[in-house]
Amino acid sequence: MSTDHYSSPSALEQLASRYGIKVQFEDALGHVVRVKPETIQLLLASMGVDVAGDDDAQAALEQFDQQAAGRALPPTVVVVPQNGSCTLQLNAGNRSGSLAWQVELEDGGKLAGTLELADAPASDGKMALGLPGIPPGYHHLRLPELGAETHLIVSPGRCWLPEPSANGHWGIAVQLYLLRSATNWGIGDFSDLRALVEMVGPRGCAVIGLNPLHQMFLDDPEAASPYSPATRLFLNPLYIDVPAVPEFRRFDAAQALVASPEFQQRLAQCREAELVDYAAATALKLEALRVVYQSFTGTAPAERQEAFARFRAEKGQALERASLFQALRQHFSGDPDVGADWRQWPEDLQTPDSERAGEFARQHQAEIDFQCFLQFLADEQLALAAAEARRQNMAIGLYRDLAVGCDASGAETWANPAAFLQRTLVGAPPDIFNPAGQNWGLPPFDPVALQQEGYRSFAELIRANMGHAGGLRIDHVMGLARLYCIPEGKSSAEGAYVSFPLDDLIGVLALESQRHQCLVVGEDLGTVPPGFRETLMAANILSYRVLFFEQDFNTGIFLAPHTYPELALAVTGSHDLPTLEAWWAAEDLALKDSLGLYGSPEETASQQERRARERENIVMAFAQAGLFDETPRVAELSAELFAQTAHRFLGMTRSMLLATQLDDITRDVAPVNIPGTSTEHPNWRRKYRMSLEQLRQDPQVWALAAPLSRATAPGTSGA
Repeated sequence: MSTDHYSSPSALEQLASRYGIKVQFEDALGHVVRVKPETIQLLLASMGVDVAGDDDAQAALEQFDQQAAGRALPPTVVVVPQNGSCTLQLNAGNRSGSLAWQVELEDGGKLAGTLELADAPASDGKMALGLPGIPPGYHHLRLPELGAETHLIVSPGRCWLPEPSANGHWGIAVQLYLLRSATNWGIGDFSDLRALVEMVGPRGCAVIGLNPLHQMFLDDPEAASPYSPATRLFLNPLYIDVPAVPEFRRFDAAQALVASPEFQQRLAQCREAELVDYAAATALKLEALRVVYQSFTGTAPAERQEAFARFRAEKGQALERASLFQALRQHFSGDPDVGADWRQWPEDLQTPDSERAGEFARQHQAEIDFQCFLQFLADEQLALAAAEARRQNMAIGLYRDLAVGCDASGAETWANPAAFLQRTLVGAPPDIFNPAGQNWGLPPFDPVALQQEGYRSFAELIRANMGHAGGLRIDHVMGLARLYCIPEGKSSAEGAYVSFPLDDLIGVLALESQRHQCLVVGEDLGTVPPGFRETLMAANILSYRVLFFEQDFNTGIFLAPHTYPELALAVTGSHDLPTLEAWWAAEDLALKDSLGLYGSPEETASQQERRARERENIVMAFAQAGLFDETPRVAELSAELFAQTAHRFLGMTRSMLLATQLDDITRDVAPVNIPGTSTEHPNWRRKYRMSLEQLRQDPQVWALAAPLSRATAPGTSGA
C-alpha cells in the first residue's frame, strides 16, 4: 500500500467530503489515487454546488457548516425502535425545559408528546429524543417550538426471511425472454413463466429467479440489455402473452388479425428463430395489442374497465409520466434532427410538468392510454404467475432482479430528474482486468437529494420491484454504500467514489421487505468495502456466492462447502458467466479470444493457464468434499460429469438458498452475455436449447438439479 502523505485537505476537498465525495481511494494494486480537483468540481456541480475556485469552495463550506449547525434535525431520520421507543439525535442548542413533538403517521393518524430536556441524554452536543409507540412506516415529525420538521422512517431493521427448512431452499434462475415454447411469440412471456412454475413447483423448487423485468424502449427494441432499461418502475410489455389477454379471447378482431396467413408466417419465423428477434416480436405484439385495446375501449365489460381505472389510480403520476415518455419517444425517434434521447428534445419537453408536455399529453391521450393499458396487462399476467407459485406452495416464489441503474436517456431520469446526479454516470475505476476502467452509462441517484425527499424515490423503486415477488436481487449492492461516479465527457480513470447513506437505505429496504414478505439478496461480487458484508448480514440480506468465485485468489484454492455462509444464495453461475460445461471446456476463453477481448497472444495464453489451474483446483475441492471415490485426472473428467459434480458440491454447502441456471441443467454452452461486448456478440438473444415442452418430458434435466434439494448430497444436513 502506498505510504504517500498529503497536506491537510483543501477547502474544496473538505466540501467534497461534506457531500460524500471521496477525495482519494485505493486502487486494485493498493495504490492511493488522489482525485483531481476538476473531477471534484464537476461532481459537486452535479449536486447543484458550483465552485469555480478556492474562494467559492471556502464560502460554500462555511455555508454548509452553518446550515448544519443551525438544523435541529436532518431532513430525514431512519430509526429502528429499541424497547418500543424510537430515539433520535436532536440539536436543541441551549434550550432547556420541555419540548413538544408531533408525529403525523403515514395513515393520517397523529401522535404527540413532550420531552423534558433535562432528562434527555446528551452526546456530541446533541440530545436524545425518545418517541414511544411509533409503528413502522413513513411518517413526519414536527417540533413546533424549534420550527423543525423531518421525514421520520421507522424500520424493523431486518429484512424478511422465509420459514427455515431442514434442507434449505433451492431454485432455478431463468432469463425469461430466452424461453422457448410452442405457444409464445418468439420471446418468453408471463404464460411461459406460469407454465414453468407449474412444472417445478411439484418438484420442491422454492424459487424461480428472473432477469430484470424492467420497461424497455418500445421504439428501439433491439436495445435489449435488461440492465439498461428505460425505467425500473414498470414492466416490459414484451412479456405479455397476447392470446391470454381476456379481451383477445373475447373479441373477434384481434383473433382474425393473428389468424391471418401473413401474421402467422411472421409469427412462425419469430418462434423458430435461434435468436430472439426483438424488433419482429415487438412489431407483432404491438400490432395485435393495439387491436385488443380498441376492442377493450369500445365493448369491454364494466368490471374490466373499472379494474383498469383502479390500476391507473394506484400507479398514479409515475405511470402517467412513463406512458407520456413512451409516446414522446415514438414521436421524436423518427426525427433525425431531434432523436429519441430526451436530452436532445426541445427544452420545454425535457421536463414532464412543463406546459408544452401537458399539451402534448392532451393531443396524444389515446397513445398514453394504450401505454398504460400495456402496463395493466403485464402486471395482471405477472400476478397470475405469482399466484401460481403460491398455489404450488413455493416458499419464496418469484425472485426479481433490480438493475443498478437506468439508461440515461430513459423515462426514469426524465420523469424524476431531481433524484439523480446530473451529467454523471456510474462505472468502475481501472483495475487489473479492465486497465481503462469501466463506464456503465447509468446515472446514479443523488444521495443528498434522496435524504431531502425522505428516500421517496428509492422506496418507490424497491416497492415496484417487490411487486408479485418473494425475493429481490439488488444488482451491485455495494451501491447502497458507494458508487464510482464519472463526470460526463471524462474517462473512466477520472471518477471518484460517492458515498451513500448505507444504514438509512438498508432501513428502507428492510421496511419494504417485511411489508412485502420479500427476501433480499445483495449481489456483492467484486471489490467489497471492509465490514460491508457483515452489515448486510446483520440486516438479513443474503450474500450472493458464485461457485467460480468462491476461491482464494492468492492461492487458487476453492473454498470448502462448509465455509459458505448460511445467510447466502449460492449459485452455479450468472448471466455474465459461462455455463458450467462451457467453463470446463474453456469454450468461453476461445470465444472471447475470437472476439478480440484479449489484447495479445500472451494475454490469451495467461487466461488459458489460469483456467487450467482453476480446473485442477476445483477437482481437488470436489475430491476433498468426498465427491469422488477416486480422484480423477482432469483430462478424464467430462464436461457433463463436471456439471453433475458441481451441483452435488453446491448441495453440500450450508447456504440457506441454492440456485442453478436453467442453462446449466439444459446443458447449454453458448453464453447469454459477454461483458465488454455489444454488437460483437448476440447478447441477450440466444434462446435455450430446450423448449418448455421438452423440459417437462426430460427426467435427466431434473436429475442434474436434484442435489440442490440436498436430499442426495453427501455430508450435509441442510441450512
